[in-house]
Amino acid sequence: MQTIRRVLISVSDKTSLVPFAQGLRHIGVEIVSTGGTAKLLKEHGVPVQEISKFTGFPEILDGRVKTLHPKVHGGILADRSNREHLRQAKRLGLQTIDLVVVNLYPFESVAGRRRAPMAELIEQIDIGGVALIRSAAKNFQSVGILCKPSQYGEVLRELQRNGGRLSEATRFRLSVEAFSETSYYDSVIHQALAHRYPETLPMPDKLVLGASKRQVLRYGENPHQSGVWYQWPAAAGAFAGLAGARQLHGKELSFNNLLDLDAAMQMVSAFKKPCSVVIKHNNPCGVACADRLVDAFRRAFGADSVSAFGGVVGFNRTVDHATAKSVSASGFLECLIAPGYQKDALRVLKAKKNVRIVEVAGLPGKSSRRCIDLKQVSGGLLVQGPDQFRKKPEQWRVVTKAKPTAAQKKDLAFAWTVAKFARSNAIVIAKGDRTVGIGTGLTSRVDSVGFALRKAGPRARGAVLASDGFFPKPDGPQLAIKAGVRAIVQPGGSIQDPEVIRIAEKAKIPMLLTGERHFKH
Repeated sequence: MQTIRRVLISVSDKTSLVPFAQGLRHIGVEIVSTGGTAKLLKEHGVPVQEISKFTGFPEILDGRVKTLHPKVHGGILADRSNREHLRQAKRLGLQTIDLVVVNLYPFESVAGRRRAPMAELIEQIDIGGVALIRSAAKNFQSVGILCKPSQYGEVLRELQRNGGRLSEATRFRLSVEAFSETSYYDSVIHQALAHRYPETLPMPDKLVLGASKRQVLRYGENPHQSGVWYQWPAAAGAFAGLAGARQLHGKELSFNNLLDLDAAMQMVSAFKKPCSVVIKHNNPCGVACADRLVDAFRRAFGADSVSAFGGVVGFNRTVDHATAKSVSASGFLECLIAPGYQKDALRVLKAKKNVRIVEVAGLPGKSSRRCIDLKQVSGGLLVQGPDQFRKKPEQWRVVTKAKPTAAQKKDLAFAWTVAKFARSNAIVIAKGDRTVGIGTGLTSRVDSVGFALRKAGPRARGAVLASDGFFPKPDGPQLAIKAGVRAIVQPGGSIQDPEVIRIAEKAKIPMLLTGERHFKH
C-alpha cells in the first residue's frame, strides 16, 4: 500500500470538495492547491500550500500555465521503487505528490451551447489538468488519481480505514478510470471542432467516438442480456434526438422501447403534414398523414390494428385532447413519443398506468444529417453516412406509356418515404396518405409483396406500391397488379427490368424508377 502524505488538488467542479479536503487534513495529508480551489479551501479553514509557493514560480498567462512545472510533474512521476528516481528527486529538491485530485474545464457544457464563440471554446480546452491526470495515471504504482467528485467518498473511507494508505488495486482501477476520462474529454473536443469544420467529418482515417452513460437499463433485447444507454456529447453538434427526450409518465423505458421510439421519431419527422406512425419491432405497421392529428392516428392504427397491439406510436405534432382520447380508446400501446402534449391530453393519457409517454422537444432537422450510422461486426465497425433522399419525385423516370395521376404521384411519394424506414425487402402499399399493407424483413421480395397484399386485403385495389429495391423478376409486380395495385415505384437496375416494365405496360399502369434504392438491414 502507498501512504498518502501529500495531495495536489486543482478542480473546476468543486462539488463535495470541502468535506473531502477536510477529511484528508484530518488524517494528516498535506494539501497543495491552485487558484480558485485554494481560495475555496482557505475560506473553509482548510490549510493549503498554493502552487506558486510549491513550485517557486507564479501562475502565468491568465492561469493557462500553473501546474506545468518540473516540480509538479517530477513529484508525480517519480517512481518510488526506483532508487535513481529518488536520488534525482532529492538532488533537485522535488517533493513527491502521492495523490492528485483534478477535474477538467467544462468544455462539453460550453460547446453544447449554440453559437458558443470559438475563443470561448478554446479557453475551455484544459491542458494542465489533462497532463496531471495522465502523469498520475501512468505512475499508478506510486500515485492515486481522482478525476470525479463521485470518487471522493470511497477513497477517503479507504484512507481512513488503512491509516492513510491506498491499495495498489484501488490505484490501478482509478488509473483506468482516469484514462477513460481524458479519452472522452479529447473525443468531445475533436467532435466539437470537427462540427465547426464539416469537411473534417466524413470517414476520417482514425474514428474517434466518445459517449457518456445516460442510464443503466433493466436488460438488453432479452432478459439475459445486459443493457446500457449511452448518449453522444452535446458538443458534437448533432441533433440530440432521443437522448434529449423527457419521459413524462409510465414504467422505465426498456432497450427495445428505445429502439422503437427512435424509429417512430425518425419516421414521423420525414413528413410535413400531421403524421402518426405505429412501430412494432423497429418496423412500421401503420403510417398515415392527415389534416388533423387525430385522423392521422386513427388511420395509422387502423392500417393494421392487429399488429398495432402493444406497439409504439409516434407523432410529429403536439398531441391534443381529441388525439389523446382516440389513443386511449385503442387498447394496449407500449409507448408514445411526440414533440409535446397539451395538458388535457396528458391527463387523458396518464389515466393509462402502464403507457410510457415521451416528449422530444424537437424532431430531427438539418443538423442531424451529419450523424453517422454505425453497425458492429466482429472485430470492428461498419460506418456509413445517413440514408438521405437524393432524388425528388419529380426526378423519377416514368418508364411506361401510362402516366401517374396527380393523386397517384402523391401516394407514390408517400409510399416511397415509408419504404425507406422499413426493413428490406420492404414493400409498402398505400392509398390516400395512408399505408394499407407493409411487407418487411423477408428474404424474398415476392414474399414481401405477398405479405403486404395479405395485410391490405381488398384495400389493395386502386392503391400504389413502393419497393425499396429493384424487382429481380416480374413475379412481384404480377402479384400486385392481380390484386388491384394501380401504380408502382421502384429503384430499377435489375437485368430483368425490361420484363418487369413489360408487366406494367401490359396492365396499362404507370411504373416509375427512382434510380436509387433504400435498403435497411
